[in-house]
Amino acid sequence: MGLLEGKIALVTGVANRWSIATGIARELHRQGATLILTYAAERVQGEVEKLAAELGGVAYPCDVGSDGSLEALAARVKADHGRLDTLVHSIAFVNKEDLAGKVYTTSRTGFALAADISAFSLIALTNALVDVLADGSSIMAITYFGSTSIVPNYNVAGIVKAALESIVRYLAYDLGERGIRVNAISAGPISTASSRQVRDFKKMLDKVSAAAPLRRNVTPEDVGKTAAYLASDLASAITADVHFVDAGYHAMGMYPEPVTAS
Repeated sequence: MGLLEGKIALVTGVANRWSIATGIARELHRQGATLILTYAAERVQGEVEKLAAELGGVAYPCDVGSDGSLEALAARVKADHGRLDTLVHSIAFVNKEDLAGKVYTTSRTGFALAADISAFSLIALTNALVDVLADGSSIMAITYFGSTSIVPNYNVAGIVKAALESIVRYLAYDLGERGIRVNAISAGPISTASSRQVRDFKKMLDKVSAAAPLRRNVTPEDVGKTAAYLASDLASAITADVHFVDAGYHAMGMYPEPVTAS
């Protein structure tokens, strides 16, 4: 028996086999959950449907920027499954030009798009699915260290991640009376299609693996294990918090000089 036997989990943000959302979906499945995966665009539909079939789940379309799409998702979940026990928000989008240069050059439309897809979408998803979320269920969102610390070239992505973490706390309060827990997972840098859009991303990976207490980077599988724990009854009294899965990097106040070969 896995930790999530009999539970139904909806995971957003699966794009390909390297996605953080994919690592989460695989671990939730391994722990016994029935999976619903969503895709936003036709270009990733085949990949998401393939993963869903592999894991014995289903794939539904969902554009978090469209209220109509969210309403259709909720209706389908209710008709096909009756309820949800876990909702995973692993969605972010920032125009590439807003991940470089100066923050003050961010366009009004670029900021609005980043905030809508990366942060407000958690509110929109919750609002659409609140009636099918079971009492005592778990919601979680994926965030990053750049929400509270300066990470050069992360720019507006870090600003909207800060908003996302605040949303997590307020949703935790609003949904607490139903025993619904809302948390965030702050994952260390992981090489995904989206993260590689950040300039000098490879340098970020090298710095973290050299400075983190565990002396390594993390994987989607590492994040998936924490997601499974938060989705399970083992985390029944844990809510309104950010849980770091970054090999301890966030705790470092001073970084050691890199070791060079003699």
